[in-house]
Amino acid sequence: MKFFMVLCALFALSEGLTKISLKRLKTLREVLREKGLLKDVLKHHSYDISTKYTHSFTSQGFSEPLTNSFDTEYFGTISIGTPPQEFTVVFDTGSSYLWVPSVTCQSLACQFHRRFDPSKSSTYHCTGNRISIQYGTGSMTGVEGSDTVLVSSFIDTNQQLALATSEPGIFFIFCNFDGILGLAYPNLATDRFIPVFDNMMNQNLVQQHLFSVYLSRDQNGSSITFGGTDESYFTGPIHWIPVSYQGYWQISMDSIIVNGKVIACKSGCQAIVDTGTSLMVGPSPDICKVQKVIGATLEQDGEYTVNCSDIPSLPDIIFVINGIQFPLPPSAYTEQYSQGVCTSNFQTTNMNLWVLGDVFIREYYSIFDRENNRVGLAKSV
Repeated sequence: MKFFMVLCALFALSEGLTKISLKRLKTLREVLREKGLLKDVLKHHSYDISTKYTHSFTSQGFSEPLTNSFDTEYFGTISIGTPPQEFTVVFDTGSSYLWVPSVTCQSLACQFHRRFDPSKSSTYHCTGNRISIQYGTGSMTGVEGSDTVLVSSFIDTNQQLALATSEPGIFFIFCNFDGILGLAYPNLATDRFIPVFDNMMNQNLVQQHLFSVYLSRDQNGSSITFGGTDESYFTGPIHWIPVSYQGYWQISMDSIIVNGKVIACKSGCQAIVDTGTSLMVGPSPDICKVQKVIGATLEQDGEYTVNCSDIPSLPDIIFVINGIQFPLPPSAYTEQYSQGVCTSNFQTTNMNLWVLGDVFIREYYSIFDRENNRVGLAKSV
Protein backbone atom coordinates (compact mmCIF):
# COMPACT_ATOMS: atom_id res chain seq x y z
CA MET A 1 0.00 0.00 0.00
CA LYS A 2 0.95 3.64 -0.18
CA PHE A 3 -0.36 7.05 0.78
CA PHE A 4 -2.61 8.36 -1.94
CA MET A 5 -4.68 11.47 -2.47
CA VAL A 6 -7.98 11.44 -0.61
CA LEU A 7 -9.53 13.88 -3.05
CA CYS A 8 -10.14 13.43 -6.79
CA ALA A 9 -11.68 16.15 -8.91
CA LEU A 10 -15.25 15.01 -9.53
CA PHE A 11 -17.61 15.60 -12.43
CA ALA A 12 -20.92 17.16 -11.35
CA LEU A 13 -23.63 14.54 -11.73
CA SER A 14 -27.03 15.48 -13.10
CA GLU A 15 -28.92 12.18 -13.20
CA GLY A 16 -27.08 9.39 -11.39
CA LEU A 17 -24.00 8.33 -13.34
CA THR A 18 -25.52 8.40 -16.79
CA LYS A 19 -25.39 12.09 -17.60
CA ILE A 20 -22.27 14.11 -16.88
CA SER A 21 -22.32 17.90 -16.78
CA LEU A 22 -19.11 19.53 -18.01
CA LYS A 23 -20.03 22.98 -16.71
CA ARG A 24 -18.36 22.70 -13.32
CA LEU A 25 -15.94 20.32 -11.68
CA LYS A 26 -16.40 19.51 -8.01
CA THR A 27 -14.00 17.79 -5.68
CA LEU A 28 -14.97 14.45 -4.21
CA ARG A 29 -14.89 16.06 -0.77
CA GLU A 30 -17.56 18.58 -1.85
CA VAL A 31 -19.88 15.97 -3.30
CA LEU A 32 -19.54 13.64 -0.30
CA ARG A 33 -20.23 16.58 2.01
CA GLU A 34 -23.39 17.51 0.08
CA LYS A 35 -24.68 13.94 0.22
CA GLY A 36 -23.89 13.54 3.93
CA LEU A 37 -21.33 10.81 3.23
CA LEU A 38 -18.12 12.62 4.11
CA LYS A 39 -17.98 11.58 7.78
CA ASP A 40 -18.30 7.90 6.94
CA VAL A 41 -15.69 8.07 4.17
CA LEU A 42 -13.15 9.88 6.35
CA LYS A 43 -13.74 7.33 9.11
CA HIS A 44 -13.11 4.31 6.92
CA HIS A 45 -10.50 5.74 4.54
CA SER A 46 -7.83 7.33 6.70
CA TYR A 47 -4.41 7.35 5.14
CA ASP A 48 -2.56 4.08 5.57
CA ILE A 49 0.40 2.21 4.07
CA SER A 50 -0.79 -1.33 3.36
CA THR A 51 -4.51 19.55 -22.19
CA LYS A 52 -2.28 19.98 -24.64
CA TYR A 53 0.61 17.67 -25.20
CA THR A 54 3.57 20.08 -25.40
CA HIS A 55 6.97 20.00 -23.77
CA SER A 56 9.78 22.43 -23.06
CA PHE A 57 13.51 21.81 -22.94
CA THR A 58 15.47 23.23 -20.03
CA SER A 59 19.25 23.49 -19.86
CA GLN A 60 19.35 20.12 -18.11
CA GLY A 61 16.23 18.18 -19.01
CA PHE A 62 12.80 17.97 -20.60
CA SER A 63 9.68 19.31 -18.91
CA GLU A 64 6.20 17.78 -19.02
CA PRO A 65 3.31 20.20 -18.33
CA LEU A 66 0.87 19.22 -15.60
CA THR A 67 -2.77 20.24 -15.22
CA ASN A 68 -3.96 21.29 -11.78
CA SER A 69 -7.50 20.16 -10.97
CA PHE A 70 -8.72 22.16 -7.95
CA ASP A 71 -5.42 21.64 -6.06
CA THR A 72 -6.36 17.99 -5.48
CA GLU A 73 -4.67 16.27 -8.41
CA TYR A 74 -1.96 17.11 -10.91
CA PHE A 75 -1.72 15.07 -14.08
CA GLY A 76 0.06 15.03 -17.42
CA THR A 77 -0.14 13.16 -20.70
CA ILE A 78 1.83 10.11 -21.84
CA SER A 79 1.49 7.77 -24.81
CA ILE A 80 1.68 3.99 -24.82
CA GLY A 81 2.08 1.62 -27.78
CA THR A 82 2.73 1.68 -31.52
CA PRO A 83 0.90 3.64 -32.87
CA PRO A 84 0.63 5.68 -29.63
CA GLN A 85 -2.49 5.72 -27.44
CA GLU A 86 -2.72 8.76 -25.14
CA PHE A 87 -3.51 8.72 -21.41
CA THR A 88 -3.48 11.19 -18.55
CA VAL A 89 -1.58 10.03 -15.48
CA VAL A 90 -0.61 11.28 -12.04
CA PHE A 91 3.18 11.37 -11.72
CA ASP A 92 3.26 9.84 -8.26
CA THR A 93 6.39 9.85 -6.10
CA GLY A 94 4.57 7.65 -3.59
CA SER A 95 4.29 4.52 -5.76
CA SER A 96 6.37 2.65 -8.34
CA TYR A 97 4.01 1.10 -10.89
CA LEU A 98 2.80 2.44 -14.22
CA TRP A 99 -0.77 1.41 -14.96
CA VAL A 100 -3.71 2.46 -17.12
CA PRO A 101 -7.15 0.90 -17.70
CA SER A 102 -7.44 -2.02 -20.10
CA VAL A 103 -10.01 -2.20 -22.87
CA THR A 104 -11.20 -5.43 -21.24
CA CYS A 105 -12.02 -3.69 -17.95
CA GLN A 106 -15.76 -3.46 -17.27
CA SER A 107 -15.57 -1.53 -13.98
CA LEU A 108 -17.41 1.77 -13.98
CA ALA A 109 -14.13 3.60 -13.36
CA CYS A 110 -12.71 2.14 -16.57
CA GLN A 111 -15.82 3.04 -18.57
CA PHE A 112 -15.31 6.73 -17.75
CA HIS A 113 -11.67 6.78 -18.84
CA ARG A 114 -9.51 6.04 -21.83
CA ARG A 115 -8.57 2.36 -22.03
CA PHE A 116 -5.52 0.78 -23.61
CA ASP A 117 -6.14 -1.73 -26.41
CA PRO A 118 -3.10 -4.03 -26.64
CA SER A 119 -4.35 -5.59 -29.89
CA LYS A 120 -3.80 -2.21 -31.59
CA SER A 121 -0.14 -1.94 -30.53
CA SER A 122 2.49 -3.79 -32.54
CA THR A 123 5.04 -3.41 -29.71
CA TYR A 124 2.96 -4.71 -26.81
CA HIS A 125 4.02 -7.90 -25.05
CA CYS A 126 1.96 -9.61 -22.33
CA THR A 127 3.71 -11.50 -19.55
CA GLY A 128 0.49 -12.97 -18.19
CA ASN A 129 1.48 -12.10 -14.62
CA ARG A 130 -1.40 -10.89 -12.48
CA ILE A 131 -1.01 -7.78 -10.36
CA SER A 132 -2.97 -6.14 -7.55
CA ILE A 133 -2.24 -2.66 -6.17
CA GLN A 134 -3.87 -1.21 -3.06
CA TYR A 135 -3.82 2.54 -2.48
CA GLY A 136 -5.10 4.47 0.52
CA THR A 137 -8.40 5.26 -1.20
CA GLY A 138 -8.67 2.84 -4.11
CA SER A 139 -7.31 -0.31 -5.71
CA MET A 140 -6.80 -2.04 -9.03
CA THR A 141 -6.14 -5.52 -10.31
CA GLY A 142 -4.82 -6.35 -13.73
CA VAL A 143 -2.22 -7.99 -15.89
CA GLU A 144 1.40 -7.09 -16.51
CA GLY A 145 2.97 -6.43 -19.88
CA SER A 146 5.46 -4.18 -21.63
CA ASP A 147 5.38 -1.64 -24.43
CA THR A 148 6.94 1.57 -25.73
CA VAL A 149 6.02 4.56 -23.58
CA LEU A 150 6.45 8.21 -24.55
CA VAL A 151 7.02 10.34 -21.44
CA SER A 152 7.75 14.00 -22.09
CA SER A 153 10.14 13.76 -25.06
CA PHE A 154 11.63 10.45 -23.99
CA ILE A 155 10.88 7.25 -25.89
CA ASP A 156 11.00 4.59 -23.19
CA THR A 157 11.15 1.21 -24.94
CA ASN A 158 10.24 -2.14 -23.40
CA GLN A 159 8.67 -0.43 -20.40
CA GLN A 160 6.89 -2.69 -17.95
CA LEU A 161 3.34 -1.63 -17.15
CA ALA A 162 0.07 -2.95 -15.80
CA LEU A 163 -3.31 -2.90 -17.51
CA ALA A 164 -6.17 -2.61 -15.05
CA THR A 165 -8.91 -5.19 -15.62
CA SER A 166 -10.77 -4.15 -12.46
CA GLU A 167 -11.02 -0.87 -10.54
CA PRO A 168 -13.56 -1.48 -7.76
CA GLY A 169 -15.08 1.21 -5.59
CA ILE A 170 -15.90 4.84 -6.32
CA PHE A 171 -12.61 6.68 -5.94
CA PHE A 172 -11.21 6.21 -9.44
CA ILE A 173 -14.57 6.70 -11.17
CA PHE A 174 -14.55 10.47 -11.11
CA CYS A 175 -10.82 11.20 -11.14
CA ASN A 176 -9.77 13.27 -14.14
CA PHE A 177 -6.71 11.12 -14.77
CA ASP A 178 -6.74 7.69 -16.42
CA GLY A 179 -3.88 6.01 -14.56
CA ILE A 180 -0.81 6.43 -12.40
CA LEU A 181 2.89 6.61 -13.22
CA GLY A 182 4.92 5.77 -10.12
CA LEU A 183 8.24 7.52 -9.51
CA ALA A 184 9.26 6.00 -6.18
CA TYR A 185 12.08 3.51 -5.68
CA PRO A 186 11.84 -0.03 -7.15
CA ASN A 187 11.58 -1.42 -3.61
CA LEU A 188 7.88 -0.47 -3.58
CA ALA A 189 7.25 -2.73 -6.58
CA THR A 190 7.84 -6.44 -7.08
CA ASP A 191 11.38 -7.62 -7.85
CA ARG A 192 10.63 -8.07 -11.53
CA PHE A 193 8.95 -4.69 -12.13
CA ILE A 194 11.19 -1.83 -13.31
CA PRO A 195 9.65 1.63 -12.73
CA VAL A 196 9.61 4.19 -15.54
CA PHE A 197 12.39 6.44 -14.25
CA ASP A 198 14.64 3.44 -13.56
CA ASN A 199 14.12 2.36 -17.16
CA MET A 200 14.99 5.90 -18.32
CA MET A 201 18.24 5.72 -16.34
CA ASN A 202 19.04 2.22 -17.61
CA GLN A 203 18.54 3.36 -21.21
CA ASN A 204 20.65 6.51 -20.69
CA LEU A 205 17.73 8.74 -21.66
CA VAL A 206 18.37 11.38 -18.99
CA GLN A 207 21.50 13.50 -18.52
CA GLN A 208 21.13 13.50 -14.77
CA HIS A 209 19.52 10.79 -12.68
CA LEU A 210 17.01 13.12 -11.11
CA PHE A 211 13.65 14.74 -11.78
CA SER A 212 12.01 17.80 -10.29
CA VAL A 213 8.45 18.98 -9.65
CA TYR A 214 6.84 22.42 -9.64
CA LEU A 215 3.19 22.64 -8.59
CA SER A 216 1.28 25.84 -9.31
CA ARG A 217 -1.98 27.04 -7.78
CA ASP A 218 -3.22 27.89 -11.27
CA GLN A 219 -4.85 25.36 -13.57
CA ASN A 220 -1.84 25.54 -15.89
CA GLY A 221 1.80 26.26 -15.18
CA SER A 222 2.76 23.15 -13.20
CA SER A 223 5.54 20.96 -14.51
CA ILE A 224 7.69 17.89 -13.95
CA THR A 225 11.21 18.00 -15.40
CA PHE A 226 13.02 14.76 -16.18
CA GLY A 227 16.81 14.75 -16.13
CA GLY A 228 17.30 18.17 -14.56
CA THR A 229 15.92 21.22 -12.80
CA ASP A 230 14.33 24.43 -14.02
CA GLU A 231 15.71 27.50 -12.25
CA SER A 232 12.74 29.63 -13.34
CA TYR A 233 10.51 27.77 -10.87
CA PHE A 234 12.39 28.51 -7.65
CA THR A 235 14.38 31.16 -5.86
CA GLY A 236 17.20 30.98 -3.36
CA PRO A 237 19.33 27.95 -2.50
CA ILE A 238 18.46 24.29 -2.87
CA HIS A 239 18.57 22.48 0.47
CA TRP A 240 19.51 18.82 0.13
CA ILE A 241 18.15 16.16 2.48
CA PRO A 242 19.42 12.55 2.43
CA VAL A 243 16.90 9.83 1.72
CA SER A 244 16.56 7.79 4.92
CA TYR A 245 14.88 4.78 3.30
CA GLN A 246 14.86 3.92 -0.39
CA GLY A 247 11.22 2.96 -0.88
CA TYR A 248 9.15 6.08 -0.75
CA TRP A 249 11.12 9.31 -1.05
CA GLN A 250 11.53 9.16 2.70
CA ILE A 251 13.49 11.69 4.75
CA SER A 252 14.18 12.42 8.42
CA MET A 253 12.43 15.44 9.94
CA ASP A 254 13.78 17.19 13.05
CA SER A 255 10.67 18.82 14.50
CA ILE A 256 7.57 20.93 13.83
CA ILE A 257 7.57 24.42 15.33
CA VAL A 258 4.85 27.03 15.88
CA ASN A 259 5.59 30.42 17.43
CA GLY A 260 9.04 29.28 18.49
CA LYS A 261 7.83 26.15 20.29
CA VAL A 262 8.13 22.53 19.20
CA ILE A 263 4.58 21.17 19.03
CA ALA A 264 5.10 17.89 17.16
CA CYS A 265 7.81 15.50 15.97
CA LYS A 266 9.65 16.41 19.17
CA SER A 267 12.26 13.65 19.04
CA GLY A 268 12.47 13.58 15.26
CA CYS A 269 10.27 11.64 12.86
CA GLN A 270 10.10 10.25 9.36
CA ALA A 271 8.35 11.90 6.42
CA ILE A 272 7.82 11.20 2.72
CA VAL A 273 7.58 13.75 -0.08
CA ASP A 274 4.58 12.54 -2.09
CA THR A 275 3.16 14.18 -5.20
CA GLY A 276 0.29 11.67 -5.11
CA THR A 277 -1.13 12.99 -1.82
CA SER A 278 -3.04 16.26 -1.92
CA LEU A 279 -2.99 17.09 1.82
CA MET A 280 -0.55 17.24 4.74
CA VAL A 281 -0.83 13.93 6.58
CA GLY A 282 0.61 12.94 9.94
CA PRO A 283 0.18 10.72 13.01
CA SER A 284 -3.03 11.44 14.89
CA PRO A 285 -1.42 12.82 18.09
CA ASP A 286 0.72 15.28 16.13
CA ILE A 287 -2.11 16.36 13.84
CA CYS A 288 -4.37 16.99 16.83
CA LYS A 289 -1.72 19.32 18.29
CA VAL A 290 -1.46 21.18 14.99
CA GLN A 291 -5.25 21.52 14.72
CA LYS A 292 -5.39 22.86 18.26
CA VAL A 293 -2.71 25.49 17.74
CA ILE A 294 -4.41 26.84 14.61
CA GLY A 295 -7.80 26.86 16.33
CA ALA A 296 -9.41 24.27 14.05
CA THR A 297 -12.75 22.80 15.13
CA LEU A 298 -13.78 19.20 14.51
CA GLU A 299 -17.12 19.08 12.69
CA GLN A 300 -19.68 16.27 12.63
CA ASP A 301 -18.56 15.19 9.15
CA GLY A 302 -15.04 14.54 10.46
CA GLU A 303 -13.43 17.64 8.96
CA TYR A 304 -11.57 20.36 10.83
CA THR A 305 -12.67 23.89 10.01
CA VAL A 306 -11.37 27.36 10.77
CA ASN A 307 -12.99 30.75 10.41
CA CYS A 308 -11.76 32.25 7.15
CA SER A 309 -11.47 35.70 8.71
CA ASP A 310 -8.94 34.29 11.22
CA ILE A 311 -6.53 33.03 8.55
CA PRO A 312 -4.41 36.22 8.22
CA SER A 313 -3.59 36.02 11.94
CA LEU A 314 -2.83 32.30 12.06
CA PRO A 315 0.82 31.26 12.59
CA ASP A 316 3.15 29.58 10.14
CA ILE A 317 3.64 25.86 10.71
CA ILE A 318 7.42 25.38 10.45
CA PHE A 319 8.83 22.00 9.40
CA VAL A 320 12.47 21.67 10.45
CA ILE A 321 14.26 19.27 8.10
CA ASN A 322 17.99 18.59 8.20
CA GLY A 323 18.43 21.73 10.30
CA ILE A 324 16.59 23.99 7.83
CA GLN A 325 13.23 25.63 8.54
CA PHE A 326 10.50 25.25 5.90
CA PRO A 327 7.53 27.44 6.89
CA LEU A 328 4.03 26.57 5.71
CA PRO A 329 1.85 29.71 5.78
CA PRO A 330 -1.87 29.61 6.71
CA SER A 331 -2.80 30.42 3.11
CA ALA A 332 -1.23 27.07 2.19
CA TYR A 333 -2.61 24.84 4.96
CA THR A 334 -6.24 26.04 4.71
CA GLU A 335 -8.80 26.15 1.92
CA GLN A 336 -12.17 27.83 1.58
CA TYR A 337 -15.20 25.73 0.68
CA SER A 338 -18.07 28.08 1.57
CA GLN A 339 -18.61 31.69 2.56
CA GLY A 340 -16.71 32.35 5.78
CA VAL A 341 -15.83 28.70 6.41
CA CYS A 342 -12.43 27.18 5.62
CA THR A 343 -11.01 23.70 6.18
CA SER A 344 -7.66 22.62 7.51
CA ASN A 345 -5.44 20.78 5.03
CA PHE A 346 -4.00 18.56 7.78
CA GLN A 347 -5.25 14.98 8.04
CA THR A 348 -4.44 12.05 10.31
CA THR A 349 -2.91 8.67 9.53
CA ASN A 350 -2.69 5.54 11.65
CA MET A 351 1.00 5.19 10.83
CA ASN A 352 3.92 6.90 12.54
CA LEU A 353 4.89 8.77 9.39
CA TRP A 354 4.32 12.23 7.95
CA VAL A 355 3.35 12.77 4.32
CA LEU A 356 4.38 16.07 2.78
CA GLY A 357 1.83 16.23 -0.03
CA ASP A 358 0.89 18.78 -2.65
CA VAL A 359 0.13 21.39 0.03
CA PHE A 360 3.85 21.36 0.88
CA ILE A 361 5.20 20.87 -2.65
CA ARG A 362 3.31 23.93 -3.92
CA GLU A 363 5.45 25.96 -1.50
CA TYR A 364 8.73 24.18 -2.19
CA TYR A 365 10.12 23.14 -5.55
CA SER A 366 11.07 19.50 -5.05
CA ILE A 367 13.98 17.64 -6.63
CA PHE A 368 14.19 13.86 -6.46
CA ASP A 369 17.83 12.81 -6.94
CA ARG A 370 18.39 9.10 -7.56
CA GLU A 371 22.11 9.55 -8.29
CA ASN A 372 22.81 10.78 -4.75
CA ASN A 373 19.68 9.44 -3.01
CA ARG A 374 18.55 12.81 -1.71
CA VAL A 375 15.64 15.25 -1.95
CA GLY A 376 16.21 18.90 -2.79
CA LEU A 377 13.85 21.63 -1.59
CA ALA A 378 13.86 25.27 -2.71
CA LYS A 379 11.32 28.08 -2.32
CA SER A 380 8.89 28.06 -5.22
CA VAL A 381 8.33 31.28 -7.12
